[in-house]
Amino acid sequence: MSDLHLVVFDVDGTLVDSQADILASMAAAFGALGLDVPLREAVLGIVGLSLDVAMARLAPDQPAGTHRQLEAAYKQAYMELRADKGSLLSSPLYPGAAEMLARLDAVPEILLGLATGKSRRGLDKLLEGHDMQRLFVTQQVADFHPSKPHPSMLKAALDETGVAAERAVMIGDTSFDMEMARAAGLPAIGVSWGYHPTGALDLADVIIDEFDALPSALQTIWGREI
Repeated sequence: MSDLHLVVFDVDGTLVDSQADILASMAAAFGALGLDVPLREAVLGIVGLSLDVAMARLAPDQPAGTHRQLEAAYKQAYMELRADKGSLLSSPLYPGAAEMLARLDAVPEILLGLATGKSRRGLDKLLEGHDMQRLFVTQQVADFHPSKPHPSMLKAALDETGVAAERAVMIGDTSFDMEMARAAGLPAIGVSWGYHPTGALDLADVIIDEFDALPSALQTIWGREI
């Protein structure tokens, strides 16, 4: 097990661009309750958090019961959009993502994982739509963990794979991903194409602008060629 390395990816804003459906679903949820729709920047700023935490941040003046109603309305709107469009259109992979996942998967010593604010059901639908079910040996979802940036997801991924923290890495687009990695003792790679500005990724060890730059970033962190 000592030779294994673990690459953990965030999902929304890192592997797939789901912002159109996130924004539309959030607008539908707030509209259904007669509340002012949050600004685009505010909505994208909470992507990656668990829904209960996200709604509390977006509607801080509303009671917990309203937050739960917003969660339910958001989930319903998102499911309807995904069912109508399909995952390939609803949450398309970023350029180079599929090729890089295949390249990493071909390296016997590298394991792939996910740590996402999505639900188990939502992640299953996404992976099924992109035919990526077999790629990720550890999949951590919001159903079973505190919201990012709590380190629970990454600690579970390390436990499941038996990989030491220094041989793992977290890759994400938000400050929550970087903070989670730090809290779990993992190095972190930030991506510039996601939903948080690169200025928010100050805890990243490396920031990349395209997937082709990932092998070099991993070599910088691990000291081995990928």
